[in-house]
Amino acid sequence: MESRNAPRWGSLNSSYFVGAASSFLSTVLTFPIYKTIFRQQLHTLTIRAATCQLGKEGVRHLFRGLAPPLMAKTVQGTLLFGTQGSLQHFFSKGGTPGAKSRAFSGCLSGAIEAVLLVPFERIQNILQDGRNNAKFPNTRTIMQEFQTYNKREWLTCGMYRGFTVILVRNMIGSAIFLSCKEPLRDLLTYPGLPAWAPSLGAGAVNGAFTSLTLYPLSVIIANMQAEVGSNLPQVKKVALRVWEKCGGKVSLVYRGASLIILRSCITWGVTNSIHDTLSK
Repeated sequence: MESRNAPRWGSLNSSYFVGAASSFLSTVLTFPIYKTIFRQQLHTLTIRAATCQLGKEGVRHLFRGLAPPLMAKTVQGTLLFGTQGSLQHFFSKGGTPGAKSRAFSGCLSGAIEAVLLVPFERIQNILQDGRNNAKFPNTRTIMQEFQTYNKREWLTCGMYRGFTVILVRNMIGSAIFLSCKEPLRDLLTYPGLPAWAPSLGAGAVNGAFTSLTLYPLSVIIANMQAEVGSNLPQVKKVALRVWEKCGGKVSLVYRGASLIILRSCITWGVTNSIHDTLSK
């Protein structure tokens, strides 16, 4: 397994390179699904209503906002698989990593992701909200808006809005995914199956479970980050507003969860399969 050896920069089977390549490909394939989910989270819409909303905006707006997540997910894959390999190698002292070292390295890699990738997610969520199409047609106009903020506003309402929630989500999510990644793959390995199939299945199941578990945090993040202004409500008020918008029903909080499962199955199944195939 790739985690038994320290990753090497510049080699084709480097966990850093493989993580970047697999995440890049899966992001392009699943972006329309993600955008539909985002609209559901933001406006509490049904799948049909969210799809119709995107259809009315036209094909030219379908991939609007792709650049930030494409860069972010590529960096995320590099960090998730690359730092996980390095950290596991360090904590296990070159031996076979145990459950604790996988979980701890996952938490650390998730924290690093949060610090580096929050600005990408912030810009992506602003661009994906149709209400911002006129005022913020591109990334440059968003950056110009944030430049008018003072230092405190730049952190709380600008580029790092929602950082605390994202930090918690990423640390827990990375710990779960990386802890279960290899055990699930080994469990699904049967004689006669193609080499990529167990990794595809393990990534799909693992990604769907992780995303579904953390879905309420993602809803709060989407609502926080789509807003633009220098005096915005913080986490507790946004969470309360989301709860009230959903009429106090957990079922409405989880509206869009079916697409989350579909997207996560595809995204992490493809990512995991490509990663494990290229790592060999």
